[in-house]
Amino acid sequence: MSVSTAIRRPASRQRREAIAGILFVLPTLLIFALFKFVPIFGAGAMSLTRYKLNGDVDFRGVDNYTRLFSDPNFWQSLGVTLGYVCIFVPLILVVSLAGALLLNKLVRFTGAFRALLFVPYLSSFVLAGIVWKWIFASDGPLNAALSTAGLGPVPFLSGDQWLVLASLALVSVWKGFGYSMLIFLAGLKALPGEVHEAAHIDGANAWQTLRHVTLPLLKPVFFFVLVIETIIGFQVFDTIYVMTGGGPAHASHSLIYMLFDEGFKFFDFGYAAAIGIVLFAIVLVLSLIQRRFFEGKEEK
Repeated sequence: MSVSTAIRRPASRQRREAIAGILFVLPTLLIFALFKFVPIFGAGAMSLTRYKLNGDVDFRGVDNYTRLFSDPNFWQSLGVTLGYVCIFVPLILVVSLAGALLLNKLVRFTGAFRALLFVPYLSSFVLAGIVWKWIFASDGPLNAALSTAGLGPVPFLSGDQWLVLASLALVSVWKGFGYSMLIFLAGLKALPGEVHEAAHIDGANAWQTLRHVTLPLLKPVFFFVLVIETIIGFQVFDTIYVMTGGGPAHASHSLIYMLFDEGFKFFDFGYAAAIGIVLFAIVLVLSLIQRRFFEGKEEK
């Protein structure tokens, strides 16, 4: 057997393996493209039209975007969404990381506590919203306890806008922190134990070890969770729909709720698509900014 033949055989084998790998993942890629990219491009095209229920399409160019940026309801809904995100994201990051640190320290019954903390994530937002709406009600158990202590009743869902947004964010954190907690826990389990032992030998206490050793090593995990939870925060709808209906006085009328109203209440699908595209652009820009920030921190 010649040397050239021996070289060609591995190359041919690698080519066949690459083709086989592509064929294996091709169905998944097609499904992903069908349900991810096609709707995005379809929404982008629809946002340039006035789309009617009977199927008639009237091309309008950028009229929907011009109308959107001059619509005071859009800016109010954007402010509500940003306010909600500013409360929800830091809170769920802290709660998820604290839960992961706690589980990482446990030696016994770790699986039981992990399952117990993950249970709220498995429930539906509608069910969680109904239960928490009853808890937050003026005659609910929380206000009953506060009234007994002389601190209530508190209008959690009908008072000040920030109180309403904070109440909704609290429900979303309770419902969703289990997912991010498990991601943080997996990151903690993957950290090398030698660095923590070295920090302990150097005399670092628990807070110093967390701040100067654990958190810097968790930067990639932290970035992933931050982006995911930011996207989830901008997409909030179920909790608002069940608990406040966008009220009181549009205090919780988020961008997704505005999109829902325009598309399924007023049947202005082109305008609703424009809202969706703008929301997509906002989330994309924020994700790129977050990535740039974390890359800059790593370079330092």
